Order: sequence, then C-alpha cells, then structure tokens
Amino acid sequence: MEEKNQIKGQGAQRNTLNHFDKYTFDPEDEDITTAKTTYTEVFPKTIVNPVKSPDLSMEYSLNAYQGCEHGCSYCFARPTHEYWGFSAGVDFERKIMVKKNAPELLETFFKKRGYQPKTIVMSGNTDPYQPVERKLEITRKLLQLFLDYRHPVSFITKNALILRDLDLILKLAERNLVSVNMSIPTINEDLRKVMEPRTSTVKNKLNAVEILSQNGIPVNVMAAPIIPGLNSEEGLMIYKTVSELGAKSAHHVLVRLNDTVEPVFVQWLETYFPDRAQKVLNLIRSMRGGNLGEKRYYERYKGEGNIAEMIHQTYAMAHRKYFAGKGIPPLNTADFTGAKEQQLRLF
Repeated sequence: MEEKNQIKGQGAQRNTLNHFDKYTFDPEDEDITTAKTTYTEVFPKTIVNPVKSPDLSMEYSLNAYQGCEHGCSYCFARPTHEYWGFSAGVDFERKIMVKKNAPELLETFFKKRGYQPKTIVMSGNTDPYQPVERKLEITRKLLQLFLDYRHPVSFITKNALILRDLDLILKLAERNLVSVNMSIPTINEDLRKVMEPRTSTVKNKLNAVEILSQNGIPVNVMAAPIIPGLNSEEGLMIYKTVSELGAKSAHHVLVRLNDTVEPVFVQWLETYFPDRAQKVLNLIRSMRGGNLGEKRYYERYKGEGNIAEMIHQTYAMAHRKYFAGKGIPPLNTADFTGAKEQQLRLF
C-alpha cells in the first residue's frame, strides 16, 4: 500500500534521537526527504575485531564500512551509528564512513607475532558489498590480501556485487579458503523492494547463489530476519529454491528489534503496511516475552511461544527436506603463509 509520505528507496523514514547525546537536534526539524548520501573517510587503528558473543560461531569480524546504504529497517547494526554521533535512522543509510586504510591494517594484523589463523568474517556488522564498494573496491583489496596470505575468509552479504570479485574468490576456493553467506529473507520481489530497498534484486541474488555454487564456492543462505506476518510463510519455498541452485546450507533467524532499531522498524512498518502493522508487532511481541527486542544470549535466536515454535518447526522441516546431509565444510587454516614467508618472498 503506497502512502504519500513514503520516502522511497529508504528503510528509515526519519532520524531517531541518539540516546548518547542529550543535546541532539529534534529529528522532526530535519528535512530528510532531500538527504544526500555522504561518504566520510575515517582512520581506525585496527580493523579485525574479536567476536566475544558466546552464541555466535564466528571468531573474528572485519568491517570496511560503518553504516549501510542497503536501507533495511530491521538491521541490528543501526544503533552502532550512535557511537559516532549519528542517528540510527536515516543517518545510518545516508552517512557512510569508509575505512580506506583497511587493507594496510589487515596486513599488519596478519603479521602479528604468534598469530594463529582463524576464519575472518566480512562483515558481521555492515555489508562489505554495499553500493559504494563498486567504486572504492576496499573489499576487493582485502580479498587480494586474504589470497596473498592464504588466509580463510567468509562473507555475509545481500549484494550480487560479490560476483565482480569471482576471479579472486575462485583462487581462494581452490585452497578451501572462502565461503559465502547470502542473505535472502524473501523471494517476493515486491516485498524485497520495501524490506531492503537498495540491495540486489531477488533475481540477482539467486543468480549469485547459482554462479558461486556452480564454481565450487560453498554458499549458505540466510533467511533472515523472519518477520511473522510478512515473510514467515516463505521458508519452504526459499529453501527449495536455493537448494536447487546449489546452496550447501541454509538457516533462519527471528527478527528482534533492540534499542533504536525499534522506532525505525515500527515507523517503516506503519508506513508501508499500515493495515497489518499492529498484527505484525503483536506477533513479534508474542515471540519476545511481550517486547519487540531481546538481548539475552541464545534466547535472542530462540524466541518463545507458539508463533516462534511454529516458525522453527517449519524451517526445520524445510531444512530436512532440502539440505539433509549437506553443509559448509570448515575452511583451511593450514596454508597461512604468515609474516616470515611473506618476507622470504621478497628475495
């Protein structure tokens, strides 16, 4: 349903107050309908982050960008923009920080004395293949380093731009050094246009799954997030489709709306789906103990109640039907060259 106040091509419909800044401007005073996307270079001292959450399987993450142009209203990373003095709303999508020194920082990390290689996940926070990557090629430069050092890397992305780097990914795959997690929460293109307005189309995402799989690159599909009343009925069809295209595994994650993600999502839902907004919100609350968010480790993925259990059972059935006996193999850490071997190559 189209509303006259919709800001098309954007997930957030307004800026939210930054809860770290008690003197921040009133978001209502800002004209966001004409907001332009800006890119600001920042200069971090490190680029690889240890992942300490006990319910996550990744051990390291790497984010070349802060903020994300894709515009998903439900993105769990939105509140991280507040640490930079911005809003989790429109700012998150329109004020993008880029880390052009990421390749130098990654190489410094690889050269640390005694470093034992473990898979580094790109990104873990914001998409490494968001639109500006087409121009800046920071992710591509990082990929070249992973290849040079024979270090394992895994991607999380919503963007078929990853195919641009197929040449490097193929060389990594020859040594079992790469896997891809493609986020496909819906295969309904009309829904995709509003759920994740500036990601690749469903057709292009599925094409990426097929091409990567045909070339021997292991692909896991992330049906995430599952939003009851919007995309929760698509489990069987998503799993069937991506399995037939060659994906090795798939999994799902229930939606959770922590902190300033909540007002962004609620306004998005009321803007695009006013006729069912309250129903969807009540279904989410039924999975989250009466709340819209959940921060407790493990519980944040499980949810509770009949709706959560029904969703889990549906996706479990889909997994048994289309992915029995399949899976992503562990990546190779034995071929890491390390600093000494890199130095020897100079002679």
